[in-house]
Amino acid sequence: MFYRHALGAVIGCLIAAPLAAQLPDPSPERISAWWGHVEELASDANEGRGAGTPGYDRAADYVVASFRELGARAAGTDGYFQRVDLVEQHFDQPASTAVLKRASGDVVLATPQDLFFRGNTPMPASIDAPLVFAGYGLSIAEAGHDDFAGIDVKGKVVVVLSGGPADISGALKSDARSARAKLLAERGALGMIALTTPKQVEIRWERQVGNASLSSMYLADPALRDVSVPFMMATLSPEKAGLLFEGTGQSFEALSALSDASAPLPVFDLPARFAATIKATQKPLSSNNIIAVLPGSDPALASEYVVLSAHLDGYGIGAPVNGDAIYNGAFDNAVGVASMIEAARALAAAPRKTRRSILFAIVTAEEKGLLGSRYFASRPTVPAGSIVANINLDMPLPIFPLTSITPIGYEESTLGAHAQAVSEAMGLPIVPDPKPDRNVFIRSDQYSFIKQGIPALFPKYGFKLGTPEEAVEAAWRANIYHSPQDDLLQPVMKAEGVKLTDYVIALTQRVANAPERPRWLDSSYFKRFAN
Repeated sequence: MFYRHALGAVIGCLIAAPLAAQLPDPSPERISAWWGHVEELASDANEGRGAGTPGYDRAADYVVASFRELGARAAGTDGYFQRVDLVEQHFDQPASTAVLKRASGDVVLATPQDLFFRGNTPMPASIDAPLVFAGYGLSIAEAGHDDFAGIDVKGKVVVVLSGGPADISGALKSDARSARAKLLAERGALGMIALTTPKQVEIRWERQVGNASLSSMYLADPALRDVSVPFMMATLSPEKAGLLFEGTGQSFEALSALSDASAPLPVFDLPARFAATIKATQKPLSSNNIIAVLPGSDPALASEYVVLSAHLDGYGIGAPVNGDAIYNGAFDNAVGVASMIEAARALAAAPRKTRRSILFAIVTAEEKGLLGSRYFASRPTVPAGSIVANINLDMPLPIFPLTSITPIGYEESTLGAHAQAVSEAMGLPIVPDPKPDRNVFIRSDQYSFIKQGIPALFPKYGFKLGTPEEAVEAAWRANIYHSPQDDLLQPVMKAEGVKLTDYVIALTQRVANAPERPRWLDSSYFKRFAN
C-alpha cells in the first residue's frame, strides 16, 4: 500500500507541474465505458486471468460478448475462439539446487533467493558444465557484432550480461536477445545464466523471486518453439553475480560499469563449473485467443487485414505481496484490451467503413513468452499473406498526461509515416524510445507478427529522460509492475487512457484506407523476415 500512495504523490506533483498543451478530454460517457471494461477484466473475480484458468475464460467470455454486441464478426476457428495448446511447466524452486564448483571450494546458491530457474523452453533435470562469459550475448551479423565469435560454447553454460553496444539500435539488440537461446542451443550450449546490472534492474529482486514461483509455458507443438531440446535458463541475483568472476581478474562491478555505459565487454572462460538439479513438472493445457473482424468496404482491399492486438492474460494468482495474491493486471493489460474493445466500437459505428478489414486478435499467454500471438501469427485464421500490418497495445500507462507518443518500431517501416501524420494531426509529437535497452520491441505481441514479416507498431505514452514523466513511469515499474498492486485501486488518469485509444483509432483508419500496403524500409533490419 505504501508504494501505491507514494506513486500517487509523484503523480500529484506531475499534475501540478507545467506541461505542454493537452488534448481535450473525451466525453464522460466514453471514459465511463472504457473504464467499465477495465473494472470488469481486472476484477478479483477473474483471479488475474492466468492463461488456461477459469478466470481467464470468464474474462474471454466478456470480451466475446463485447465484440458481439458492437457488431464485430467471429473470425476464429471455433466462433470467436482459436484454441492454443500449451505445456505448463512448474518449477519447484526450493527443491532445486545450484552450485558453483570451484577449485577453492563449492559455493551453494540458494534457490530461488540467489538464483531461480525460469524459461519457456523444456528444462533438463540436471546439469554439470563449465561456464563461459559471453559479454552481452549478442550475435548481429548486420552490425558486425558477435559476442560468440572465437569461443566454444558446446557443452557449456553461457553467462550473459544485460545491455548492449551503444552503436547498435535497440531494435537490433532486442531481436538478437530473443534469438540467443535458439542460437546457443544450435551450437551445443547446455544453458544460459542471465545477469542484470544493478542500474538496469527493472523489478526489484525480491519481487522477481516471488514471481519465480509462477509456472512457465511453451507451445505444445515443437515446430512452433524456438528451442525444442532441453535447455537450462536461469537468472542470478546482482548480489551474487560477483561470485562468477572471482579469480578471473575481472569484477562484476567493473563489467556492470561497462554495460551501463554501453561499452564493449570482454569474453572469457570462467574458472567455475555450474551444477544444478531442476525439479519441474509439466502438464498439458489449452487457452483461447479471441479473433473478431470488421469487414472492409473496398472490393479490392477488403481481403487484406490490419490486425489490432492486445493480450488478455495476466499473472494469475501468485506469491502474496502485502497480503494480496491476485495479480489483477489492470494496466497489464486490461487497459489495452479495453482500448481495443472501444476502438472496435468506434470503427464499427463510423459512417465510413475502412477499405481494408480490421481484425482484432485478443491473445493469450503473452506473459508466458508471446505464445498466443506466436500461434496466431504462425497459423492465422485468415489466409496467409493477407495480414498487412499489426498495431499492438500492451501495458498503456495512463499515469501521466498524453502529450507525446512513442510508436515503438516507427523507424522500421512505412507505418512510421502514418504514425507521424496522425501525431501531427493530434498535436502529439513523436518521441524516440528513451530506453531502448529495455527490449520493448521484442517484449510484446507485435514481435510475433514481425517474425512473420508483417510491419508492426507498438504505441506507448511518450516521455523523455530526466523528466517528471520518466520518474512516474520508473516508480510504477519498480513498485507495481507484475505485482498484485497493479489493480483497480492504483492512481489512474482515465481520460488519458481514452486519448491513447483515439490515437490507435486514427492510426488504424489511416493504415486501413491507404492505397498501398505497409512495407519495411530498405534500411530496416527487420525486412529480413518479409517473404
